[in-house]
Amino acid sequence: MDTNSTFDVLICGAGAAGLTLAIDLARQGITFRLIEKRAEPFHGSRGKGIQPRTLEVFEDLGILDRIRAAGGSYPKQRQYHKNGRFTDKDVMEVRPATTAEPFRQALMVPQFLTERVMRERLMELGHQPEFSRELIGFAQDSRGVTARIAGQDGEEVVRLRWLVGADGGRSFVRSALQIGFPGATLGVRAIVADVTLTGLSRKVWHRFGQGDLEKQIFVCPLAGTDLFQLQGPIPLEGDVDLSPEGLTAMLAERTGRDDLTVQDVSWASAFHMNARLADRYRIGHAFLIGDAAHTHPPTGGQGLNTSVQDAYNLGWKLGAVARGAPVALLDSFEEERRPVAQAMLGLSTGHLEAMKRGEMRRGDDVHQLDISYPGSSLAMEAPERNGLPTAGDRAPDAHVRGAAGQPHRLFDLFAGPHWTLLAASEAGVCARQRLRIHAFGRTGDLVDDKGEFHRAYGLTSGDRVLVRPDGYVGAVVAADETARLEDYLARVGLERGHTA
Repeated sequence: MDTNSTFDVLICGAGAAGLTLAIDLARQGITFRLIEKRAEPFHGSRGKGIQPRTLEVFEDLGILDRIRAAGGSYPKQRQYHKNGRFTDKDVMEVRPATTAEPFRQALMVPQFLTERVMRERLMELGHQPEFSRELIGFAQDSRGVTARIAGQDGEEVVRLRWLVGADGGRSFVRSALQIGFPGATLGVRAIVADVTLTGLSRKVWHRFGQGDLEKQIFVCPLAGTDLFQLQGPIPLEGDVDLSPEGLTAMLAERTGRDDLTVQDVSWASAFHMNARLADRYRIGHAFLIGDAAHTHPPTGGQGLNTSVQDAYNLGWKLGAVARGAPVALLDSFEEERRPVAQAMLGLSTGHLEAMKRGEMRRGDDVHQLDISYPGSSLAMEAPERNGLPTAGDRAPDAHVRGAAGQPHRLFDLFAGPHWTLLAASEAGVCARQRLRIHAFGRTGDLVDDKGEFHRAYGLTSGDRVLVRPDGYVGAVVAADETARLEDYLARVGLERGHTA
């Protein structure tokens, strides 16, 4: 039994959450292993909606263009009526992008394609998931975790600083930590299946039986594939035939048509819809992210997106503490992310009730652009301000110019696992590792030639805004509050002379 392996982070579960965390740690140079008990990658479409805030995360991780190329836009939904007619309408509210919010429309990307792109990105960074490896036990002490991993080649014991459970709704990590997972089974059982079929156009998302919870069925062309995704409620008890013949019969019964034929089923699942939230996200050196911490009904399109952003929030904090930042920084993970999941569960459950009534339509509430951490211990304003953004808010994008004349986006300046300080004039802060400082004004390196920075941030002369590695505003500080800014930088591990 191997007992010599020592590293910083063990990530259990190579789904979207685990892959996001792995990519973030890899680009920071933090040592980790990513294990997955499945023998091969998940091959279903389940979490197919990528919300605008997640697109911003993917841009920072270097995969946005590949994600867009892998999928596509949501088609209109075609609602079939009992009289044989149909109506086409947008599933998502269509709003144009703005400078501050460059992504305003969700993308449709089947989950297996999203995760494939993420694995390719991780490979570029020199890492890959270890399939057929399962966490079977662990123990914590004051300095870290000792974990037992089983694989096809036997069992090994490893030593690590932090354990992250990204291992789904039936999380072994959560169970071993004895963390409660209260919530509700929502009284709806459904199927989801990826199929090839004939008889329907791929130009629209087909919906039959609106308002009839027992008989409605959705047939959605999956962008980036030749597949359709079937979704529909089924009885709470009993077996369901998920073979091509069984699904063809279900389509015939629910659509009243005999020209629709399921030719092949590449993946299918029958499941009970749940809304559950872990009592805690952390005990000692062990953390929960993604479905291990929260499960959602699929109606709001929030599950995968919330999971990705859990990992994005935790990744930079683990990296900072691994490099010497105060351990208290990790307390902010649960403090910030658990209330978000609680709100998203309410949103998804509300969308489920609307779907039952045949009224569901997704608007700005699902985009996750308005997620904020105003009560976080990492949010500081000196003094408090009425302008936007405030500490804890998402930092908006803006177009500016460099002093040499070249165009920049603020998002390009934020990209990467560093902090960014934007100053309305002189920054008044000494250079630090993992902090990039940009100033506007006569001697600054940036020019707000279109006024977009001022409109987005509303700073006055001498004000500074500090943007976290995950694109949220950490602090907004006036010209005469440099001492408080210096204290804040030290608290998050950006001390003068700090060694990365």
